Amino acid sequence: MAVSSFMVPLGTPAPDFDLPAVGGGRVALRDLKGAPATLVIFLSNHCPYVRRIEHGIGAFAADYAGRIVTVAIASNDMVAYPDDDAAHLAEQARRAGFPFAYLLDETQETARAYRAACTPDFFLYDGDLKLAYRGEFDGARPKNDVPVTGSSLRAATDAVLAGQPAPEQAPSLGCGIKWKPGNEPA
Repeated sequence: MAVSSFMVPLGTPAPDFDLPAVGGGRVALRDLKGAPATLVIFLSNHCPYVRRIEHGIGAFAADYAGRIVTVAIASNDMVAYPDDDAAHLAEQARRAGFPFAYLLDETQETARAYRAACTPDFFLYDGDLKLAYRGEFDGARPKNDVPVTGSSLRAATDAVLAGQPAPEQAPSLGCGIKWKPGNEPA
């Protein structure tokens, strides 16, 4: 069943995190400070909504490299959904050409702090790490022929980089985060 992202209020500060990366090491929010914009994406490997656009996400991140910082976070219950474990996420990153850190949120505390609801779920922050955009990548979905361009996220990113408010925002749509029992958001 498809789930829409929560529309977290614009201007909300980015919640702190310090998470292990799939390729080793750790990445914390404080490591991302100083960029003109920061994109936090909640992803998974098994979700058909993510699979449909994953190459587009890789291309987007490559196109905006040096202008924004991008990180992906996997928050699904990796025991119940082994396709979303570290080894499978590393394979996805290679397959999709992700040039960014892919982080593991095994406690799911980061997903809860961000109010992430689905994969994919996009949170774009300005240079002060205040939420400027939360919503869809573009209109491509598993059962349509809409080209994967990242048009919605690109328009928002271009606006934020120009110091302008992001254009109209549509919620992302995807697979619901696979919460561990008791971790479901209230």
